[in-house]
Amino acid sequence: MGNNRSERMENRKGLAGLVDRLRYHEASRQGFGFLLVLVCTLFAVPGESRIIAGFVLAAMGQGWRIYAAGVIYKNTQLATTGAYSLVRHPLYLGNFLILAGFTLASGDLIVALVVLFFFLFYYPAAIRYEDSKLERIFGDDWRAWSSNIPAMFPSRLKWRANTETEWNTRQSLIRHGELLYSIYMTGCAIWLWYQAVA
Repeated sequence: MGNNRSERMENRKGLAGLVDRLRYHEASRQGFGFLLVLVCTLFAVPGESRIIAGFVLAAMGQGWRIYAAGVIYKNTQLATTGAYSLVRHPLYLGNFLILAGFTLASGDLIVALVVLFFFLFYYPAAIRYEDSKLERIFGDDWRAWSSNIPAMFPSRLKWRANTETEWNTRQSLIRHGELLYSIYMTGCAIWLWYQAVA
């Protein structure tokens, strides 16, 4: 696929093209997401109950990611059940919950505005790219499944149990890196708590 996904979506020149290339660059989106968790940690202000609520939200997001990552086999099998029966991009929903949780735990308005900009800058482009890629790979199957499934936020809770694949621990924790992500976020959470509460 390469890192320059913008070539597959838009072909603008100059500054607009540079912005497109950055928006579609997956490694930048992932790197900035990790960095923002750390920024939330570094700029946290005191507020114990708010921090606990933020941690609960972030833990829900990571748990959701761990679950969704265990049933997806990228570009080889279209996932349509379980987490994928609610949204087309459950990993992005998990990312949103994690960053929303750490933003709430931080309690800093400027950090919240930066996180909001990050999501508005990167995620519409990521969703457009992923949808386009999946439609190209899976064609009518993707169109039939996606026609009633929202991109990132569930509009209904009509759960379809996993019937196509079983949840795979190695797939989730090792191949998709959820174990490392969990360790990193746990470390940031401990540091945030120590800075703002302890």
